[in-house]
Amino acid sequence: MEERTASPLISVADARARVLALCAPLPREEAPVDSAVGRALVEPVLAARTVPPWESSAMDGYAVRSAETSAPGARLAVVETIFAGQTPQRSLGPGECARIMTGAPLPQGADAVVMQEKVRREGDQVVLEEAAPPRQHVRARGEDAREGELLLPAGAALGIPEAGLLWGQGLSRVPVPRRPKVAVLSTGDELCTFDQAIPGKLVDTNGPALSLAAKRVGAVVTNLGIARDSLEDVLQRLQPSLGFDAVITSAGVSVGERDFVKDALAELGVEMDFWRVAVKPGKPLAVGRKARTVFFGLPGNPTSSLVSFELFVRPALRRLMGHQQVEPSLVPGRLEVPLSKPPGLVHYVRATAHFHDGELRARPLASQSSGALQSAAGATHLIELPAEGTKFAAGDRVTLLPVSWSG
Repeated sequence: MEERTASPLISVADARARVLALCAPLPREEAPVDSAVGRALVEPVLAARTVPPWESSAMDGYAVRSAETSAPGARLAVVETIFAGQTPQRSLGPGECARIMTGAPLPQGADAVVMQEKVRREGDQVVLEEAAPPRQHVRARGEDAREGELLLPAGAALGIPEAGLLWGQGLSRVPVPRRPKVAVLSTGDELCTFDQAIPGKLVDTNGPALSLAAKRVGAVVTNLGIARDSLEDVLQRLQPSLGFDAVITSAGVSVGERDFVKDALAELGVEMDFWRVAVKPGKPLAVGRKARTVFFGLPGNPTSSLVSFELFVRPALRRLMGHQQVEPSLVPGRLEVPLSKPPGLVHYVRATAHFHDGELRARPLASQSSGALQSAAGATHLIELPAEGTKFAAGDRVTLLPVSWSG
């Protein structure tokens, strides 16, 4: 076998752009709305119903004719009580009002609502303590949707509010890309599964952790188990992965004598796009494609694999599910303690962040070892330290990346 040599480093931005260039939204399916949450619409959805179909009260109070409330201490006769789910039985005439509850339809003639706290009840009459301008505390007809108008555009990411809008239209299924099918493979002679007790072995946490991370994004995951450190076993384990949308391996992508993942991918006909990224942790990252299957060879250190997933795999899976905004959402913050690093690589420092005086303040975790999960457990954000920087003082502004693995 040829001696392995390092390839040139590429930037994080270039690596992510090249990953996303390998991905495109998957074929569409008509999915139940609750199952479609987390994906993006393939085509626009128009409203079939006007919601709400009537003007309604935004408060518990009294429906009034606003023109009759301008005089201080205006007195009105209560002619009806309307609860949510009921239909008003009559129109309001001069000098009349209706007791009304939140969500109930306004009666004909009413154009405002006075909160019950601003009214003094005297038998079948009320005395108003304030004037009510037109439209006060009134929810407009069609506030959520109007029949025939655009409800959600193509490419809209579906969350819980969007699901509510769709259910409100009586829709049970919507067109979205199907969920990505992802295969996950761990490699290493030193590994065993968590339910085994083998002296001299380490429990494989990468496989289950990466599987869970992919499921959280919305993928359907198949775990291919643990491949031993031989080209034959890695090939045998990877062979069934052809035809998946994405394959995630951990370990075996560096320059060691027993790193066989890149060789196995070459044997399978995978065209490699790049191998190494100017980032810490996670410098060894092998990315390639065969047909429609994108392969991600992640590093073996547990925290390195999680950070690599966050930076590169998660955006790719979101692209497959039709999302338009796929890159990590960065937020501004400040360092609570000084940090330093050598130049040349972008560093992602695991940290906890909390609000103080209206700003996010980030404090690195005590451990930053890429081989220890303690350096990721409890982290809420990654502090992004630019490649050219070396020293960062307490109070310096930094860019933070919220992590999806946080509990």
